[in-house]
Amino acid sequence: MLLKISTTHQPATDLGYLLHKHPDKVQTFDVSGGNAVVFYPEATNERCTVALLVQLDSIDLVRKLKTPSTSLMLHHYVNDRPYTASSFTSVAIAKTFSSALNGTCKDRPELVEQVMPFEVTIPALKVRAREGVLENIFEPLGYQIEVTQHPLDEVHSEWGMSQYVSLKLTNQLTLKDLLSHLYVLFPVFDNEKHHYISKDEVEKLIRKGGDWLQYHPEKEFITKRFLGHISSLAKTALTRLIPEEERLAAEQEEAQPEPEKKVRLHQVRLNAALEQLKASGAKKVLDLGCGEGKLIRMLIKERQFERILGMDVSYRELLKAKSKLYYDRMSPRQQERITLIQGSLMYKDARLKGYDAAAIVEVIEHMDEERLDAFEQILFGYIAPQTIIITTPNGEYNVKYEFLDEDAFRHSDHRFEWTRQQFEKWAMRMSEQFDYQFNITPIGDFDEEVGAPSQMAVFTKN
Repeated sequence: MLLKISTTHQPATDLGYLLHKHPDKVQTFDVSGGNAVVFYPEATNERCTVALLVQLDSIDLVRKLKTPSTSLMLHHYVNDRPYTASSFTSVAIAKTFSSALNGTCKDRPELVEQVMPFEVTIPALKVRAREGVLENIFEPLGYQIEVTQHPLDEVHSEWGMSQYVSLKLTNQLTLKDLLSHLYVLFPVFDNEKHHYISKDEVEKLIRKGGDWLQYHPEKEFITKRFLGHISSLAKTALTRLIPEEERLAAEQEEAQPEPEKKVRLHQVRLNAALEQLKASGAKKVLDLGCGEGKLIRMLIKERQFERILGMDVSYRELLKAKSKLYYDRMSPRQQERITLIQGSLMYKDARLKGYDAAAIVEVIEHMDEERLDAFEQILFGYIAPQTIIITTPNGEYNVKYEFLDEDAFRHSDHRFEWTRQQFEKWAMRMSEQFDYQFNITPIGDFDEEVGAPSQMAVFTKN
């Protein structure tokens, strides 16, 4: 069985650091039923590919490997296990790429959370499920997929198609997320695990997939199949996945300081952004850092906006956005207006080109200031819409919040909070460098000494 993962992230050889596998070496690992070989077919700064080759001995699988009595596949010397992606592949991923799967990188820890473009090639995957299951499972996670189904016999086409497909996946995400998807989903499609399933499998599922599975529309299908249709284990796992969403929501509420939790202020920001988008005359709009889609829900009510694209670095937020938009219940015509993608404002993305306006509401303060240059080049130089709307906190207003310590930020994830002067200076530099006019207005209750809690800049291209 062969699995290939490629990236064009620059430099692409960062993949070797993330995987703890040097591109110049071929490494072999013992796994149940055989061995796994890791090697790099290509490793340049422009493109890097790692290959995982799982070599199984069908005879040893029958004679030595303890398998469930229901696993009929492994009762025969001739079977497809050496050739198709399955639970053996998941075990090989956990064995060979354990550090990357667990989100650790000793030499380059900053790469763990780095969103990168990835291409995954799986020459043979057995899909024992209803038609369309590949799309239903991978697309909500942000993947574009190409499926090639193989006939039972190339000579006798009348025999029909087999259960085996070749699969190509493309997405922009972190490597740890990519590996967690593959680890959980391989045995789901195949529906034939090679080992006994105990309550320990529930812990594996929660640990490896809990962050994204709890929001997945096919959560129940994935959970039941991963746990071998053992109802007691599936019920336990689903019960733990449901409260996870509530716990995360509660933690987010606690993390927000009182003024930031007020819906009124946040709604004022969104209303201000919406009014500026309407006034711009834009028909095609970007919501960059869209989160759970609050602004998008306002935009779709306005017939002026013919195309709306929401992008966020977190697929978990995108799944929440899709759910709260009731996207699956929309008419096909309404669905055509909306596109949700996972991506980063640090990289060129052709999907963002061709839009009239972009809104970036309370996003830039979550970026490291030393990385703003990349953001500026992408937004103002590469995407370059006619209108750009940016809101960000006014750091001067923090003195009005009694619960905040001196020099503290309003949110633990904020990397900076600009004063009005700093924001105006930055906006002036953007205007001069990229040929935009701009206007800055306060958002929220205005104080004569320290201004308003938020500030908004509207850039218009000359």
